[in-house]
Amino acid sequence: MGSGGETTSSTLPKSTGTDPQQLQQQQNSSKLSVDQYLSKDLQSDHGEDQHHHEGAGDGSDIMIKNNGDEEDPKKKKKTASYFNVIFSGFALLSDGYQSGVISFINLLMTEIYGTVIFNSTMSSRLSYALFVGAIVGQLGFGLIIDRVGRKIGLILTTALVILGAAMSAASSGTTPTGLLWMMVISRGVLGVGVGGEYPCSSVSAGESADDVAPGKRGALFVFVTNFVIDLGYVVSAIVVVILLAIFKDNLEPVWRLSLGLGIIPPLSVLYFRLKMADSKRYQQGALQKQVPYWLIFKKYWSRILITSGLWFAYDFVSFPNGVFSTIIIDTAAPGGSLIQTTSWNILLYAFYLPGAIGGALVVDKLGRRKTLALGLFAQGVVGMILGGTYAPLSANCFPMFVIMYGIFLALGEFGPGDCMGLNAMELFPTAVRGSGYGFAAAMGKVGATVGTLAFKPMQEAMGIRGPFLVGSAICLVASFAAFFFLPEVGPDFLAVQDAEFKTYLNEQGYDITRLGLDNQKTYSSTQNTDRNITSNDEDHNE
Repeated sequence: MGSGGETTSSTLPKSTGTDPQQLQQQQNSSKLSVDQYLSKDLQSDHGEDQHHHEGAGDGSDIMIKNNGDEEDPKKKKKTASYFNVIFSGFALLSDGYQSGVISFINLLMTEIYGTVIFNSTMSSRLSYALFVGAIVGQLGFGLIIDRVGRKIGLILTTALVILGAAMSAASSGTTPTGLLWMMVISRGVLGVGVGGEYPCSSVSAGESADDVAPGKRGALFVFVTNFVIDLGYVVSAIVVVILLAIFKDNLEPVWRLSLGLGIIPPLSVLYFRLKMADSKRYQQGALQKQVPYWLIFKKYWSRILITSGLWFAYDFVSFPNGVFSTIIIDTAAPGGSLIQTTSWNILLYAFYLPGAIGGALVVDKLGRRKTLALGLFAQGVVGMILGGTYAPLSANCFPMFVIMYGIFLALGEFGPGDCMGLNAMELFPTAVRGSGYGFAAAMGKVGATVGTLAFKPMQEAMGIRGPFLVGSAICLVASFAAFFFLPEVGPDFLAVQDAEFKTYLNEQGYDITRLGLDNQKTYSSTQNTDRNITSNDEDHNE
């Protein structure tokens, strides 16, 4: 592709019988619809578009050749990448929404059925169902998007989220217990879809981010993944407050609509996902058959360990605080109505957003490693203060307690919330990026489950301050692990890593012609230039 002031040229026959109107129609036919922008053709690197038409006057062919417009091919590819990034990430709103809304559903079910039917065991089942399903989805779809393709994974997860949300809202039974069991099962189905969204959406968005914002992959990734998830939490609280204001003491339509409205985000992107294509990076680096998992594990085991371990630690701390935020507020300020308690949660969840935005603004400048370590360390310090001063703060200045708790949550989003997924997406080569991301995310959900199980025993033994103190200590340890063991990631890291992976496989005697859907040997630079990073195959071929 040219980089100078080239203009579009047209090669026409020297015929006086050419109809100008026909030429106009031919040029109009080259204009692309949204569907075409989303098609696989726009993911190619071809530098020219050719259209052949039959001539009008002398039977000769008219060729309109668009190889001079320097922005045309790049514009097409960039537009397709925009669609990939936006519609990959937007459905993650459902993850935040469904994770946040369950806290309010627990309260509503307690009000409707009482603690005899909706006891702590049933409440735990309802909370854990999404986690267990998410683990299955993250592991399964991480493998699917590597072995089958990014697009098929996105479509299947969208369908599962829609199905699970619809089943949850429509839960029924001949007895209240039967209704609750249907809700548990439905939340499990939803969890598979929500969990699958993690590797599918995040990996697809991350691989296309460089075409949209060269050098700012981290910020763009955060805005279409973690920020969207956090926004889902805020929306979940707002929706419940609005429904409580409308229906007041009639709580059944409140919980059914609260769960059912989670269908909207995935439903709104389904059409566009059907039209999307696999990212260019996946087309170049895919490894769909005879995957050498043992060779991959030998090279990347340390990255698997650090990404999974940090995600486990973060979710161990953050998810219980999110799921039980309503309980914390109800304990700190007893006697409040449902709508009052839920309204406090809007303020709490709103703290997620500036934390996510702040992290996005510094992650490319400060670096992933330092941003993550700083966020974890600051969250640990604030958590220690909050745990130490909980009793006097909650009793004498409850608004200040809420603000401090909100800052604690915001710092979690600033560092680990923004960087956990980003690290898992970047630290594995394209061929196994989905699997690596899915495994790390699944370990995070395991941490969330363990943390949720440990929350109540810690609360009973030490009061509300217990989870804050234990969680803060974990944050401090994790901050040091992140700072000393995570590698630095630069703008060209994905391309360099893919080239090094290819070279490594070749050195181990693996047939590298299996890499890529089209057996492409070149890995595009993450910069939006004509420069490529290639592996020197000739030096390693036997």
